[in-house]
Amino acid sequence: MKKFLTFILMSLCLIMSACTDSATTGTGRGVYLLLDTSGTYTAELKKAQQIINYLLGTLGPGDSLVVARIDSASFSEKDIVAKVTFDARPSVSNNQKKMFAKTVDKFVKSVRGSKYTDISGGLLQAIEYLNEVNAAEKHILIYSDLKEELPKGFVRDMDFILDGFTVRALNVTKLRSDNVNPQEYLDRLEEWQARVTHGGGKWIVINDMQRPDALAL
Repeated sequence: MKKFLTFILMSLCLIMSACTDSATTGTGRGVYLLLDTSGTYTAELKKAQQIINYLLGTLGPGDSLVVARIDSASFSEKDIVAKVTFDARPSVSNNQKKMFAKTVDKFVKSVRGSKYTDISGGLLQAIEYLNEVNAAEKHILIYSDLKEELPKGFVRDMDFILDGFTVRALNVTKLRSDNVNPQEYLDRLEEWQARVTHGGGKWIVINDMQRPDALAL
């Protein structure tokens, strides 16, 4: 009897340990795409839809996809345009993808440019969301010129905690002032790279979206 009870207890411990490990490591891929909606950058959002369509065709059951806007105050769930975790059933998943694409298309057609660009707030919101869904692979895509401009009084000088995250800067367009002084563009990239890597994340810049590995997750 004692041996039987010992066996049962050991089995329960193994099951609980397996469940704990699974909860810790997470499952699926989590992709959070931040779209810059400041000033003239809204004209670039049509191109961003091609990226979204690619992701919809690539991600599968258990993967999560979020599209959110970068505006004057981006550390908010209100800036999430569309979010989904794909179902294992193909018919349901296909419908989820169609609805997602439709929602994004409506947003792109109606979006108005914001006065400021709170990239840090958007990044913090992305980190919080992907940690909450417990994705095994965490990817943040930033579709922006990376020029951050904050409203008066906003504080964004905290460190990012990005262990296990890959952050990709996409379509980092050069501003008019960058043509006058290219060092401004280089400094902008270097500053964001330092903030991401300091937080333990992997940083990648991709301006040529035709590269075969541009969105390799």
